[in-house]
Amino acid sequence: MVVMSAPSRRLLAVTLAAVLAATTLAACTKEPEPGSALDAFAAGWPGSWGDKVTFVDPDNKTVSGTDVATQLKAYAGTLTPPTVKSEGKPATTKDSATGKLHLNWTLPDGAHWEYSTEVKLTKGKVNGEDAWNVVWQPQIVHPDLQPGASLATKQIKAQRGGIVDEKGEAMISSRPVVVVGVEPRKITNLPALTALLDAAFKSIKVAVDLGDLAERVKAAKPDSFVELVTLRREAYDQIRNDIRNLDGTVFREETRELAPTRVFGRALLGSVGEVTKEIMDANPGKYQVGDQVGLFGLEKKYDERLRGTDGFQVVITSKTSTGTTREQQVYDTDAVNGQPLKVTLDTKAQNAADAALATKTDRRTAIVAIRISDGHVVAVANGPDGGGDNLAFLAQVPPGSTFKVVTAYGVLDNGSVTSNTVVNCPKTFTVDGRVFKNAHDFELGAVPFHTDIAKSCNTAFASLAPKLGPDGLAAAGTALGLGTKWDMGVDCFTGAVSSGGSAAERAAAAFGQGTTIVSPLAMAGAIAAVARGKWKQPILLLDPAPAAVAEDGPTLKTSTLNQLRPALREVVTSGTGKALADVPGGPVSGKTGTAEFDANPAHTHAWFVGWQGDIAFAVFVENGGDSTASAVPLAEAFLRAFNK
Repeated sequence: MVVMSAPSRRLLAVTLAAVLAATTLAACTKEPEPGSALDAFAAGWPGSWGDKVTFVDPDNKTVSGTDVATQLKAYAGTLTPPTVKSEGKPATTKDSATGKLHLNWTLPDGAHWEYSTEVKLTKGKVNGEDAWNVVWQPQIVHPDLQPGASLATKQIKAQRGGIVDEKGEAMISSRPVVVVGVEPRKITNLPALTALLDAAFKSIKVAVDLGDLAERVKAAKPDSFVELVTLRREAYDQIRNDIRNLDGTVFREETRELAPTRVFGRALLGSVGEVTKEIMDANPGKYQVGDQVGLFGLEKKYDERLRGTDGFQVVITSKTSTGTTREQQVYDTDAVNGQPLKVTLDTKAQNAADAALATKTDRRTAIVAIRISDGHVVAVANGPDGGGDNLAFLAQVPPGSTFKVVTAYGVLDNGSVTSNTVVNCPKTFTVDGRVFKNAHDFELGAVPFHTDIAKSCNTAFASLAPKLGPDGLAAAGTALGLGTKWDMGVDCFTGAVSSGGSAAERAAAAFGQGTTIVSPLAMAGAIAAVARGKWKQPILLLDPAPAAVAEDGPTLKTSTLNQLRPALREVVTSGTGKALADVPGGPVSGKTGTAEFDANPAHTHAWFVGWQGDIAFAVFVENGGDSTASAVPLAEAFLRAFNK
């Protein structure tokens, strides 16, 4: 038996502890895995690796992570970085491994381009420890990439859908235009140039604001194109000789999606132009600079349908030995052309309405025409110069005496009067202290009701208000479609008819004053109902058809219409619309209207609503004064142009 001294026992204990610790450490230390290196590479793409990933080139020379990040950006070219994930477990031999990455690129149109690539890894030493290095080469980004090449996207433009009529014939189509601008370095005398351009534009009745031209020229680069206006080719040709050779003018020839004329249904149909910064900011990622989009009207409301979807190609670009650029397509998405809108507008009717409004340039105006037989809207015109707003559909204004059609329908329909009942037409009529009078202070005395209609007697109608009761006028309006819910596929105002209120309010409402407001479209629909014998919602869009078109109204009583229609014909034969008595195209029936719209009796809107043959229409002149002097002449101009 060997007896150990105390120091010897302590030495043995320390030695055994060291051996056990070394044995335990060796048991807990694992060999590095290539999958961990691949996962870290994918997670850090395109450059957030820190010291988690090391790189070597195919010759096993060290490559810095910074260099790899720089090259990744260059190879990606115009594409945004992809989402990258490792796929499965790398196949491993003793000192090398091959793994896979899944790359998911989001293209400018939102499509996803996905594929897998191989990544080689080799085992080496990092800070004296075993580690797996990623072998960096461009094929990691795409199998066909070579050094010096890069990825890029090319847009394949979808063809914009047009706006077509019932027969499928284009109303909006590609037409040649000339963009007129100035180049600062070519200008020798800016005030003189501005004056000459202003005169040229005014000569073709095109409004161009040149007031800030000096500031725009000063702010622009010397060789930049400062755009002034885009003209249809036919308009440009009229002033070409006046502006082509001026010092400073420059021009671009392009095509734009345009209607047959500059004013053709402009406020309704809208226009197409280059996407603005405001539109891009409101729709991040949706548009690219230079895209053509709908700016207002139907072109804007249905822009998504009309634009279609652009396609994209992904190409690998590289330089050849001769310095030219070579492209290899590696992915593409097809462009999907836009779908057209089919509308009910009739070119002849629309041109007639536009031509009529062209004769009145000092007021906002509107004409709506509806085919009585099927309710199709055949003309929507706004003025002056095509109108800035679709007043024809969206105005909310008092109807004035055109509303006597509704009141007359109500009292004739409930039997409280007939067309031959004598209804006195005094110069004034007082209700609860409020005095009502006729235009120009006329009086007719005791005359048949049909004469009160034809001559547009306010006091007679005010006296009939009690016969309708508090809700009778609203009920009559509803029967003619006013204030009801429509679905035309485009914004419109169907009216709001006065209901209830004081006796004075009901008296005012009986001849289109008070709180009743309408649009020209609503009144065109109402007069069409009288002509047809039933209200039918006006129709504008055939494809895409509105989802919830209102049901037809009830059939109007023949006994009521047989009294009302002759009275409205009398308006033209011997009443306030006599100027329409000799227009071509057959008999015209209708009603004039002068509507006060503020506290000044001298401020009045002018109206005419009526029909001829299968066409019902409404004419509106904002602050137009006497209807016989403003609205009736426009109605005459429309009918004469339409019946040529």
